[in-house]
Amino acid sequence: MRLNKVILVMFVVFCAVFLMSFAGWAQKAGFDDKEIRIGQWGPQTGPAAPWGAVARGTRVIFDLVNEEGGIHGRKIRYFIRDDQYNPSQTMAAVRDLVDRQGVFAFVGGVGTAPGLAVRDYLRQKKIIWTSVCTGAKGFYDPFNPYLWGVWVLYEDDGSIIAKFLVEKKKFKKIAYLYQNDDWGADAMVGIKKRLKTYGMDLVAAVPVEPIERDLSSQVARLKASGAEAVIGMVAPTQAAIALRTAVSVGFHPQWIHSYNLTDYVLMNMITDGLWAKEGVMTSAFTEDIFNYNIPIVKKYADAAKRLYPQERWGIFFAAGIVVAEPLVEALKRTGRNLSTEAVANQLNNLTFQGMGPKIKWTATNHRPPRELRIWQCGPKGEVIVVQDWTVNELPLELDKKK
Repeated sequence: MRLNKVILVMFVVFCAVFLMSFAGWAQKAGFDDKEIRIGQWGPQTGPAAPWGAVARGTRVIFDLVNEEGGIHGRKIRYFIRDDQYNPSQTMAAVRDLVDRQGVFAFVGGVGTAPGLAVRDYLRQKKIIWTSVCTGAKGFYDPFNPYLWGVWVLYEDDGSIIAKFLVEKKKFKKIAYLYQNDDWGADAMVGIKKRLKTYGMDLVAAVPVEPIERDLSSQVARLKASGAEAVIGMVAPTQAAIALRTAVSVGFHPQWIHSYNLTDYVLMNMITDGLWAKEGVMTSAFTEDIFNYNIPIVKKYADAAKRLYPQERWGIFFAAGIVVAEPLVEALKRTGRNLSTEAVANQLNNLTFQGMGPKIKWTATNHRPPRELRIWQCGPKGEVIVVQDWTVNELPLELDKKK
């Protein structure tokens, strides 16, 4: 009798240990029979909070997937973490999501410095990461087999903008106002390389530190250069300050900014209407999110209004859908037999276009597309498409290393 009790106790303990081990494996795998865990960080508070709408917008596509029954029977469980645009907090958030929540993959993630802070950690952990929200080349050099890009490289951004200004607008004097970091430096390479093909150079290149709020000296230098157009690679606050300062001193060049400033409603508001009045332009890599004649735009805009009526349907919120679309597509193509390797294989053979740019990834090329559009802010803050998709055909600095 005592022997049977001992055997029974041992059996119960064995089962408990087995179940705990299985649960731990499922957590580590990032999925089980009922759910797939996906995470994203983004600044929900702090000075870069407007960009935090990206992470919130991603909920729309995941909620739609879940309403339709999930992906092959599995619902998506989505986690958002506020990193306040602070790389140390990004690392803490990502560690929590990987080690405690056991996420299967990440999508998006705003910012170059926050992304670089966790790049090597996620690669070491072999965590799938699609659509990091930055065009810095550091995410693709060296090649990362677990990261796939959607945000167009800043070198391509600068080159396409410069080409538009010279070939379409016929400007001869072009200046550059840039954030003094990798973003500004990468874009300058593309701008200068493009202008060199026309025998031209920038008439001024003026740096801005992210914490600066008085840009009178920078605007004075731009004005003194005689610039007909100014390319901007700066954050929303600096762009607004520069525009207001320029108008106050009678300087009215054609301003054209990076795709990071395509939220015309926001920019028009923080410039007291000057964004529209001055006809500011930007590059862009999505469809016009207010063109409801495009079926996919209408689908997501209607869903956002129904599911999150408290949110403003803007470009950053819509970008949250763009960053998640490729992963959702890859998960659908993978089927029920889920694993990191299986999903990575689908991403490595993905040709796809949703609301964002055309994606074509291979096993050896995870870079983002190289094409952009050019938009202009209309009198009422609306989007005017002044140039459709244009590819940067010039070789990249990344390719020189091969």
